[in-house]
Amino acid sequence: MDVKSLGFVGIGQMGLPMARNLLRAGFELIVFDVNLEALSAIRDAGATAAASPAQVASQVDVVLVSLPTPAVVRSVALGPQGLVEGTRIKSYVDLSTTGSVIAKEVANALDAQGISTLDCPVSGGQRGAEAGTLTLMISGALELSEQLDPVLTAIGNEQFYVGADIGLAQTCKLCNNFLSAANNVAAAEAMVTATKGGLDPQVALDVINASSGRNSATADKFAELVLTRRFDKSMKTRLLHKDLNLFTAEAEALGVPAWVGAHVKQLLAYSISQGMGDAASVTMIQHWERWAGVEVGSKHNAETNTSE
Repeated sequence: MDVKSLGFVGIGQMGLPMARNLLRAGFELIVFDVNLEALSAIRDAGATAAASPAQVASQVDVVLVSLPTPAVVRSVALGPQGLVEGTRIKSYVDLSTTGSVIAKEVANALDAQGISTLDCPVSGGQRGAEAGTLTLMISGALELSEQLDPVLTAIGNEQFYVGADIGLAQTCKLCNNFLSAANNVAAAEAMVTATKGGLDPQVALDVINASSGRNSATADKFAELVLTRRFDKSMKTRLLHKDLNLFTAEAEALGVPAWVGAHVKQLLAYSISQGMGDAASVTMIQHWERWAGVEVGSKHNAETNTSE
């Protein structure tokens, strides 16, 4: 199996930096995306554009996909002009977050056509994708995982093989994203409360990060994206809501109560209802700021006159 030339479908917020890192690592890429601007960006970096997923899969043995929703994953893999219609593809690597149900469905359909699947969702956000420091959760044939190690290493520096059954990596990723979202929401409540109570947000954040309240949001996102008021380079709110939908559905199917997950999902849904679906998920804190009448920032912490 040739792993020097690869296919890549989905040149989005995560896909573009991952594809660029593969090019930097010396791989040749045949790419496709419905967004012509995205295609132009990766073509400028050295990739070759194709007219459809099927055309990508007719030129290479291995195709990676990074796509936003389960429905899009299914369509790209199995729909008209999908990967399944390619004449050369031997292996399919799904870097998306789809949930175990779709992962199994797609893998079974591809397997019937002699195409093997590696279930490989990633964590680390856009910043991790740009730096090549993503965490990869991998399920599928161990032999295939080992064969594709040079490819996966170009994308992320942490790889965890979680089992042979397709879908295990998706379940692991959904649990991780639930915790990430819950950390974000809890940190927003805590930091707005601290600011409203008169604490300097930077001081409060420093104390939390040296104490038991430290989590991924306080240790990373809030210092770089919230206190600076940048609010960029974290997962779009609508995509995180999609992941929480998948998590709560999977928990329910397994007979696990998801009380906290349900509340976090509702808060994300509220943010989407306020027109912030395409905004970075760290913007969630802005709702608490508006309700409390304060702004959590390292330079501007004065009370505002805004109200709900």
